[in-house]
Amino acid sequence: MTQHLEINRVQLSGQLLSVQPLRYTPAGIPVTEATLGHHSEQQEADLKRQVTCEVPVKALGNLAHQLAAATIGTSLKASGFIAAKSLKSRQLILHLDTIEF
Repeated sequence: MTQHLEINRVQLSGQLLSVQPLRYTPAGIPVTEATLGHHSEQQEADLKRQVTCEVPVKALGNLAHQLAAATIGTSLKASGFIAAKSLKSRQLILHLDTIEF
């Protein structure tokens, strides 16, 4: 049986805590970063666990315009993949490919 080690998919709901101003890559692609606050109750080892976290997210193209225009405190569902923030920073950031307000 072949293992597929390339799975990298994240879905998260929460509230928009902060959004950076829209900027453009050297290639002219719009990009913005934001922080998504998440609160939920999850099951772990047959116990209920309260989960609270802040997740950095990044959007490019049309999604960057949508995210940059969103109001702080807005609830949303987001999905995408995780990657290192940059070549110099190994901190994880969620790169969005869908946003539902």
